[in-house]
Amino acid sequence: MKFVTYKGPITPEPDVVTSKSVTLKMGEAFFRSIDKNVHHPLAPQGRLGFLINGNVVDAEAASMKFVMRSDDKQLLRTTLPSDILTFLALGDTSLKLAREVYDWCTKRSLEDLNTGFTIAWPLSEISQLLAPVPRPTSMRDGYAFRQHVEAARRNRGVEMIAEFDEFPVFYFTNHQAVIGPGPMEVMPEHLKKLDFELEAAIVIGKEGRNIKAEDADEYIFGYTIMNDWSARYLQMEEMKLSLGPAKGKDFATAIGPYLITRDELAPRRIPGPKGERYDLTMTCKVGSEEVSRGNLKDMTWTFAQIIERASYGVMLYPGDVIGSGTVGTGCFLELNGSKVYDNRWLGIGDEVTCSIEMLGDLTNTVVGDK
Repeated sequence: MKFVTYKGPITPEPDVVTSKSVTLKMGEAFFRSIDKNVHHPLAPQGRLGFLINGNVVDAEAASMKFVMRSDDKQLLRTTLPSDILTFLALGDTSLKLAREVYDWCTKRSLEDLNTGFTIAWPLSEISQLLAPVPRPTSMRDGYAFRQHVEAARRNRGVEMIAEFDEFPVFYFTNHQAVIGPGPMEVMPEHLKKLDFELEAAIVIGKEGRNIKAEDADEYIFGYTIMNDWSARYLQMEEMKLSLGPAKGKDFATAIGPYLITRDELAPRRIPGPKGERYDLTMTCKVGSEEVSRGNLKDMTWTFAQIIERASYGVMLYPGDVIGSGTVGTGCFLELNGSKVYDNRWLGIGDEVTCSIEMLGDLTNTVVGDK
């Protein structure tokens, strides 16, 4: 299944954030979203949708039509929630219904889906695709590709650090500065050596603590593309104090364009005793020029090993996002240091497209802050 979060064109946004399920009446039947006490510190952004054959299908509305399809006498019928965090928090209950609704939708044309009332639109008619998880419960970013780490250290004239092979390191980034495809706003200081970082990311699908690597893949709901936008001048200045990155990273992290469930990637899966890898080509283009190419299978540390490290003594929650770290050749900082380019950085108007096989294309355009 492929999930998106979208705005428009006509489905209303929720007015009130509440932990109680909402009951709707249509004809003689009542519809209630799957019930669980889910706390959202901020109002959900956008609505949860399926991406099916180039169309966006509203998940909640589709589930309403799905449960209406039979002539049974059940008056209270369960529907899917309208936002991704509630959906993930509901776990297997919502996932089972989502699979049934998704399969039902794939067998119908756009015209059939919209019989009675509109629940689906061509992607081109959607006002905006947000990040598939617009407000993650937390966001960590790893450092899993040896090629990137070795090149970065070599370019600084220092030896490869031995601790890289001892444990998978990560840092926390700003989970409230997440964007999807589209404009990426920057302040003037960000434009001093503005850089992209080509990465993949996972979204956690169930709670877990002290998770072992051999079990960790079962906690992954799905995969998406990540671009860890970086202001290198700010990053290098602040990290002289042996803390961070902070302001060099906290202004924007792009993920998207959709979240694909783990089962969809099975044809490219490479099993291993310490977690799965996937044979998926990764590229980045600036405009029409390809500037980076790598493969997700080249992760030295698997996502399962990163989960084991991250969950040590700490609970992971549905909706947590964890990035892979930059693939080899996956940023100008590395490419400049390797003399592929000479002091090349990004500026206003640059269009950056990060692509991963089966995960789609994540395109952002650098714009000045309004």
